[in-house]
Amino acid sequence: MKAFHAYDIRGVYNKDFNKEDVYKIGFFLPRLLMTDKILVGRDVRTSSPEIFAYLTKGITDAGANVYDIGLATTPMVYYATVKYNFLGSVMITASHNPREYNGLKISGPGAMPIGYDTGLKDLEQMVENEEIVVSPYKGELKKINVKEDYINFLKDHMVDFRGMRIGFDLSNGMSALLIKYLFGKFAWYVNDEMDGDFPGHEPNPLQKENLVDLQNLVKEKSLDIGVIFDGDADRVMFVDDRGRFINPDLIIALMGHYYFDIKEVNGGNVLQDIRCSRAVSEYLTQNWNNVKVHTWRVGRAYAVPKMKELDCVYGGELAGHYYMSDFFHSDSGLLAALHILKVVRYFKEKKGMKISEVIDKMNKYHNSGEINMYIEDKQKAMLAVIKHFIEEEKPQRILDFDGFRLDYADWWFNIRPSNTEPYLRFVVEANDKDLLKEKTETIKNILYEFKKKNK
Repeated sequence: MKAFHAYDIRGVYNKDFNKEDVYKIGFFLPRLLMTDKILVGRDVRTSSPEIFAYLTKGITDAGANVYDIGLATTPMVYYATVKYNFLGSVMITASHNPREYNGLKISGPGAMPIGYDTGLKDLEQMVENEEIVVSPYKGELKKINVKEDYINFLKDHMVDFRGMRIGFDLSNGMSALLIKYLFGKFAWYVNDEMDGDFPGHEPNPLQKENLVDLQNLVKEKSLDIGVIFDGDADRVMFVDDRGRFINPDLIIALMGHYYFDIKEVNGGNVLQDIRCSRAVSEYLTQNWNNVKVHTWRVGRAYAVPKMKELDCVYGGELAGHYYMSDFFHSDSGLLAALHILKVVRYFKEKKGMKISEVIDKMNKYHNSGEINMYIEDKQKAMLAVIKHFIEEEKPQRILDFDGFRLDYADWWFNIRPSNTEPYLRFVVEANDKDLLKEKTETIKNILYEFKKKNK
């Protein structure tokens, strides 16, 4: 089935998967998760009610009970999974994708992600090959209220932000369910009504056109910082006081001030993904002696187990996911936002610095951002790029666990195939603009030869 991917089940609803597929997924889910109690939450997309109905019918036809928490953010589902000791949960969402998409994010005990390598492949085979035999003992659908407990959990991480000027773009997504319980009238908002058609803009903060409303708000109201969430609020990104987008990997470095200065954690491990700027590890290790930065694969399905294995204090990704030890080593856009807002407050009140000044001191390199190229023979094209640069000059370091990352003295690049689409994605970073342009163009030129061969 097209909708099964490395991290979740996702695609265009009624094209890549449909209600019959969802019913089968629900039916085999209790066997996969080895539990007869499954927690389910959903986002506000127009297709979510139908998906919920067929998912829960499948689960109950298998003899298991569904615990419905209603509309929720994805981190709210993680929270409830752990707090109420569920062995399995599902969030119905397509996260940052456009309105016609939907999907299922499945977690096991402790909100551990179920990826393709850890269960989704088995589930896919059940759905495609096994017969449905309805249980004579039909399960029940039970409603439970998680929202109040989750809001109280977030409030425990609040401080007095009234001396700050904060703007939020809620992307008409699920953060609108919660944010005003925390900030109320002491902030400015855009796109703050939940709407599964996403009338303000697509719920993807990585696309520049989706930042315009927030950037205008920050500049018009002279705000200290702007905060934007994706559709299901597991990701968060920021705009500085000058209206400039802050690269999400730099937020990993900035968050060090929360854990190691404000919270006074005595060092520890921090996780970053393979695409992150050198500025991240340099800033963290130069500012705090006992901090060690580890690099790993992209995606929650890989990040959370690695976070737990290394007992990381926190971690993050270029895509705006931030994993925190004070949130079961999982990601939460709202909790990460609260931590970063404390850092902005810390610099404003203790250091007399704006966040733009902090970022400018940190951001010493020139970066291409992630570039996508449509190429069918992804593996061959990627290896051609690697071969070219290794033959040209021996790298100082090669990482090969998520595509490849080659590090040289004055530049580096990562190239990796998409898990779900015929795209190669690459990032280039260099000490100066001319070198960045040269290396980026070289990679593009190699890949263009393969792009021509697309059928």
